[in-house]
Order: sequence, then structure tokens, then C-alpha cells
Amino acid sequence: MGYYIAVEECVNIYVEDLDPGNGRPILFLHGWPANHKMFEYQFNQLPAMGYRCIGIDHRGFGKSDRPWMGYTYDRMADDVRVVIDKLQLEDVILAGHSMGGAIAIRYMARHAGHKVSKLALFGAAAPVFTQRPDYPYGITKDEVNKLIEDTYSNRPQMLEGFGDIFFARYLTESFKDWFQGLGLEASSHATAMALVSLRDEDLRQDLTKINVPTAIFHGKHDKVCPFVFSELMHMGIKNSELIPFYYSGHGLFYCEMKKFNRELVRFIG
Repeated sequence: MGYYIAVEECVNIYVEDLDPGNGRPILFLHGWPANHKMFEYQFNQLPAMGYRCIGIDHRGFGKSDRPWMGYTYDRMADDVRVVIDKLQLEDVILAGHSMGGAIAIRYMARHAGHKVSKLALFGAAAPVFTQRPDYPYGITKDEVNKLIEDTYSNRPQMLEGFGDIFFARYLTESFKDWFQGLGLEASSHATAMALVSLRDEDLRQDLTKINVPTAIFHGKHDKVCPFVFSELMHMGIKNSELIPFYYSGHGLFYCEMKKFNRELVRFIG
């Protein structure tokens, strides 16, 4: 089932809701620059196991509305709160990939983990995506600025280059085309504005405010969010477990699909 939820005046968020009947809800937050369809290989399996899989398209991405403003982590975390409340969800497993993981962390801090009982982070763009004087990890702000420039000048080429470093296994050309197509469904402006948030946001203080069991899934060969990110999150989030994916890059949900789904079900319990 797919439907829209109004998160503020004139802004509607698209929600894909696969409920086998009273299943425990897993709310998936996609990464930049894709949409909920990136979790296709989880949505194919988990509902058959009795789980309710809910995927939202962040504002500006997928089928959601494309406002000019509102691409900060605060605003996108507030969108998640509206979806949870409108659907009257309880005992939620909040699961986020890359930028979606960053938004999930901000949600936990900003909304005190409202209705969330467990948190799953997949290749999360946290604690900080870009380098700082006191944080030598990740890419530089200049590199993100180049991605923003390329988004406005040749977005298909930018997305193709990003796709080339996303996975750590052989992919068919048809799969590459499918994945690039997810990015092309987004608004160009939203793609750039989300990059601004990735470049500038800092989640280090948010980590200490997470008070639910947390699983950190991270590829050892991640070229987008280096594995050291996962180690820093593990140190910063109490009651967390780190689950390395030894044969995966940033796209661990596909690179090691069977392990990913198995570990997610184990964590949910």
C-alpha cells in the first residue's frame, strides 16, 4: 500500500507500507540520493516473516513533494515524527541507511526516541560526514562542494560516478542502471540541499542521547562512509553492537543481502 502523509502545509511525504497483518513495524529511512525502493531486497523478504515494512521517501526524493526548503536534519527528523504519529506506530524499529541513518540519529536526539524501541544504522553518515579540524575522517567539504556543483551541471554523470563507489561487488549493467534511476527520481535541488546538510551537520552530541538498543551495520570497504565511522558510533552510543560486513561497501544491504537480512531479523528479535 502506498499513500501520502502531510508533514507540513503543502508538503506531502510518500509512504510505502507493506503490512502482513499486525506485524511489528520497521520504518526504513533511505540514503542520499535514492528513495525507499533501495530496500527492495528487504521488502521482498521481511513481510513474509511477519514484519511490517514501512519506507518513506524523504522530502524532495522519490515520490514525495519537492519543496524549495526543509532539507536540514532537524526538519527531516520532524517529518519522520509526523509519519510515526499519523500512522499511530508503537514499538518501532527505526532503520536508516547513510543520510537516512544520520536523520535517524537526529530523530532519536531531537524527539527523545519517541515510539522507537530499537535503532538500526546501515552505513550511517555519522557522527560527521566531512572532515573537521578535530575530526580527520571522511571526505573534505571541498569534495562535497564538487558534488553539489556537479549536481547542478551534470547530475546523471555525478550519479554514475557515485554509483561506481557505492558497491563492493560485481554488478550487472542493468542493476547499475536501476540504481542510478533511483537517484534520478529525486529533485535536483533537493539532491544538492541534502548534500549541504551532509557537509555541515554534526551528530557527535546526538549519539549520547540514544537510549535504545542499537545495531550498527557497516561495510569494511565502504568508500562513502569509512568503517571508522562505525567504530566512532559504537563508542558514542551506549548499548550498541557493531556488525561488520567484511565483503561490503556502502551498499551492504545488497552486497551481502542474505547476511544483512539475517542479522536484521536477529537484532529485531
